[in-house]
Parts: sequence; C-alpha cells; structure tokens
Amino acid sequence: MQLFSSPKSQFPPLFPSPSPNPNPNPRALSSKLPVRSFSSLPLLKTPPSSSPKSSSSPSPVPEQLLCSESDVEEDEVEEVEEYRGGEEKGLEPVLAVRRPVKEVSQGEAIDSVTDSYGKEEGSERSSNSSKIDEGLSEFAKRMPIFEPERISGAAEERPLPINLELGLYRAKVLTRNFEFKEAEKILLKQCISYWPEDGRVYVALGKLLSKQSKYSEARSVYERGCQATQGENSYIWQCWAVLENKIGNIRRARELFDAATVADKKHVAAWHGWAVLEIKQGNIKKARNLLAKGLKFCGGNEYIYQTLALLEAKANRFEQARFLFQQATKCNHKSCASWLAWAQVEMQQENNFIARQLFEKAVQASPKNRFAWHIWALFEASLGDIDKGRKLLKIGHAVNPRDPVLLQSLALLEYKYSSANVARVLFRKASKLDPRHQPAWGWMEWKEGNISTARELYQRALSIDSTSESAARCLQAWGVLEQRIGNLSIARRLFRSSLNINSQSYITWMTWASLEDKQGNPVRAEEIRNLYFEQRTEVVDDASWVMGFLDIIDPALDSIKRLLNLEQPSDLKGQNAMRSTEEANNPTSEASSSSSLSINSYGKVTEESVSLPNSNFNLDAFVREKLSLDPFELDMLTESSEPRIRTSRSRIWRSVQKTIPVP
Repeated sequence: MQLFSSPKSQFPPLFPSPSPNPNPNPRALSSKLPVRSFSSLPLLKTPPSSSPKSSSSPSPVPEQLLCSESDVEEDEVEEVEEYRGGEEKGLEPVLAVRRPVKEVSQGEAIDSVTDSYGKEEGSERSSNSSKIDEGLSEFAKRMPIFEPERISGAAEERPLPINLELGLYRAKVLTRNFEFKEAEKILLKQCISYWPEDGRVYVALGKLLSKQSKYSEARSVYERGCQATQGENSYIWQCWAVLENKIGNIRRARELFDAATVADKKHVAAWHGWAVLEIKQGNIKKARNLLAKGLKFCGGNEYIYQTLALLEAKANRFEQARFLFQQATKCNHKSCASWLAWAQVEMQQENNFIARQLFEKAVQASPKNRFAWHIWALFEASLGDIDKGRKLLKIGHAVNPRDPVLLQSLALLEYKYSSANVARVLFRKASKLDPRHQPAWGWMEWKEGNISTARELYQRALSIDSTSESAARCLQAWGVLEQRIGNLSIARRLFRSSLNINSQSYITWMTWASLEDKQGNPVRAEEIRNLYFEQRTEVVDDASWVMGFLDIIDPALDSIKRLLNLEQPSDLKGQNAMRSTEEANNPTSEASSSSSLSINSYGKVTEESVSLPNSNFNLDAFVREKLSLDPFELDMLTESSEPRIRTSRSRIWRSVQKTIPVP
C-alpha cells in the first residue's frame, strides 16, 4: 500500500516489497485462490492496537479480509505469494490481515502499519524512515526555490526613506549640469538597489538615458520598472510611450498610452500625450475624443484646454479658441505655455496689442522661459522694432546661457541689420553649444559667397542628424545652393533625399518643380506637382463636434452665445476675453478696466494704440526685480565668454564636519 500519491521515481517505498513475482499476471493466480469476493465479505471490527498480532503467528485467522478497495490490487500479489509458499511447505494457506485505510496523517499512518507488522520488524522501521528522508531530500533538490536579488544584503539595514528623496534630487541636479555618469550611478546604486518598487527611480533613469540617445537601454529600464511595480505605475507606461513615439514606433506608443490610462485613468499626461500623437498622425477626431476623456476623468487641465484651443484656431474657429484659452488660464494662471499659445493665435489675427499683453503675461508667469522671450522678440522684430527684439533676445540669452536657438536668432538679426562678422561670432558660440544648429550659419555663408564653407557646415550638420525635419530643411537648402551654382544632378539628389525624410514639404516639391521648368522640362515639372497633390495628407476636421463639447464644459448656453457673437469685431472679442480673464484671476485689480482701445471701422487696432500701448508693464523694472539683471549690461553678457560648467559637484554633497565646543 502506498501512503503517498507522488510518482514512484521520486519517493522510495515505505517498506521493502517481497521478492518479485515471476508470474507477470498476478490476477490470473489470484483467481485460483479459494477466497470469496471482497465485495461479499462482511466487515470486521478493527482489532485494538494494544494487542497486535504478527503476520507469521500460527493462530487461526478468519477468512474475511479487512481492506479497502484501493488496496485490493496491491495486496493480491502479496497474498498469492504467501499462498504458494504455504503449499510448497505442506502447510495450510495463511493470509495476512490488513487494517482498514483511514484518512489520517502521515505519521499516524506509518505508526499504525508498523504496529500491524509487529515488534520484530522494528529494525526495518529505522531503515525505511531513512529511505524516506533521502527521497524527500532528493525531491527538495529538484524544486526551484525563490530567492530575492538582494538576498546577500539582507543583513544590512534599509536606509531611511529620506535618502531616496535626496538621491533623486541629487540625480536631477547632476542631470541638469550634464553629469550623466554620476547621476546614473546614484540612481542605480543608491535608489534602485534599496527601493526597487519605487517608480520614480525608473522614470528618472529612463529620461537620463533618453537624453544621451541610449534608447534601447531606456526601453529596458522602463520594462524593468513595469515589472517591479506590477504594471500599476502609469508614469512609467507614459514615459515609455513617449520614448517609442520619439523613436517612431507609433503602434507601440499607442499600446503603451493605452496601458497608462488603464493603470490610472486620472493620469492626464497619458491622455494628452496620446491626443498629441493622434494629432500628428492626422486623426483629429480621435484626438478630440481622447482630450474629452481627459477632461471627464481628470477635470479641468490647462494643457488639455490649450490643445483644444489650438485645434479650434487651426480650424479658423477663433471664438471657440479664445474661450478655451480663457479656461486654460483660469485653471492655472501661471501657465506660461497657455499665455504664449494664446499670444501666437492673436499674432496670426494681427491683434498686435492683445498679443503684446499676452506676451507680457507669459514672461510674468515664467520669467526664465526661453520660448516666451524668443517668440516675443521675433514678434517685435516683425513689427519693425529691431532694438526691442534684440533686447528681448539678449535677456533670454542671459537667463538661458546654454540655449543655442536664442543665439542663432540673434545672429540672423545681426546679419540682417548689422554685419556678418558679428553674426559669425554668435553662430560660432551657438554651434559650440549644439552642433546641430549649423544650417542657418551655412545659409549666411552661402549668401556671403563662401560656397565651400557653406557646404562644410551643411555636411557637419547632416553627419550629426540625418533623419529629423531639420535635416530635411538642411538638405533642401543645400539643394538650392547646388542649383544656383549649376550642379543640377546633385541638386536633384538632395531634393529627393529631403522628400524621403519629409514628404509633406510643399516648398521642397515646388522648388524641384521650378528647377525642371527652368531646365525646359515642363512635363517633368507637372509630374512632380501631381506627385505632391497625390501623396499629401489632408486633415479634415468635424465642426459639428464643437458646440457639443462646449455644452459639456459650460452648461450656461446664454453665456456661450454671447461669447460666440459673430457680429462683434475680432479685436474686441480678444479684449473682452482678456478682460474677463484678468477679472477672474485678479478680482481686486482695476488694471484691466483702465485700458481703452481705439478701433477703426474694420475692427482692427489703430497704429497709435499699438505703438503706445496703455500697459503698466515696465520691462526694465521687471528685469531688475525678477531676474536680477542690469538692462544696460546685456551687451556685455552677450559678448562675454561661454558660460562655465561645473565639472564636479562633490562639494555640494560633502558633509560639513562641525566641532561642538566642549564646556
């Protein structure tokens, strides 16, 4: 009888079985025995365990056998062997009595069976138990045992949670100063080794690797983070989706954004990032649905309102766009991106006075925002105020000394209104900060007649970046250069390479078509134009969705109807939106009601009000108070040497030994 249901290959039998039966069919022999059927035998009472009888005892044994149905097949072989042995010795056949099987524990079963065999088999008990132990040990060796990765450091005490916060902050500061190796070392050895379940560490490390263009390593970090957090951290999913979108895996990015929203439906960055992806792919209706879900689950958010407003402005529904911009600034009055996007929309509508006020709001919300200073400077330069544009660019460079775009725009401004030598100095500083910003410098050298220098700058820029849209523009500019000097075959190859990167560039297609026209190939030029119109992607927006969405945002239909009054001039609509926003953000201030605009019969702001805006914003005082800069020293700061970068920040984290005086 087996006491275990495990395979016989894993455990040895409890007791040694008799000698193997030479007859391979024991049932054939058992059928010859003069024994009645087991099912017809009456049940016997269990004899007391205190007086066990040996199986070899000559005392008479009743013919009835007491056993269970599961033991019949195993006991028949032993009974047949005992019966045949009795016939050979001339004795009467004696059958062994079996105790009934009970559902008892392993120890009780072993004791009860051992008692039935008698005391003379006690020696076999110890040997069999040792065999059981050996079988169990062999079985345990085959079983996989889970051991944590940090099992060696189990004896070490886990640091206090404040060390995790300090490690994350130190890594953030080191990353900001481009000390990537030290930041990565802190995140791996001081954060992940002790807090592998915290998702912030994986997010910081993945972003750090993405800045170094180590995309495969960043992907593996995000995957490890999702496994460590059991897929419940939506921030890791969202950062992973942004990485895949940046690489170009659009389908994978959609799946990861979906996983982020499943992990946390209130994660607004996942909804917004997914919507921006769909907008870039031309799925405007899908993007609107995702933004609407973001508002439904997350409430009002300035980024969602801002994106919706830009969609409305792109569809030439400027009244709805102003309403949504107003909602965005109400959600966060310090949102520089919302003020800046609103200002650009007013720029497109030539509402210059309103745009200037919005630019002032943007720099007040974020005094060090490089985009605000840059776009405001370009706006003033486009209106003819070159000195103010130059001043704004210098302020932006002073607060962002490592931004190459500001220096490049300032160099182009100096080249157009000053001299090429001053522009070269600024271009050289910008290229040292970021070598990718060299096509504009190449364009200037081409205009100055330095063809070889222009080619060298174009080649250097393409060797660093050859797949982005800036590379496509660089190839197009280089193609124009080769066309002007007569290298038509090279120009055609450069145009084709540019279109392989960005097939939606209208300028590149038309430039190539004009080249063929000038060479007397009108058929080829027409083919190129037809190719552009065949492969271009048209984005069709559904205007019927707008009113339904506005009804969801604000059920007050009367106020919406007043807001969407089409008979009101566009500038006056912008003024009212600005005024209501300022009243909502500053109810005690009367600055918004003190301004008065002179509007002509066409609904546009007059030149007098543009040149002399009635605004209380003082740029010089703002720069002195908020940025601690002297407006008269901006030229000195721009012409000075490059900003110094600290190569080591060990002194920041070095503990200071303080000596306490002993009284």
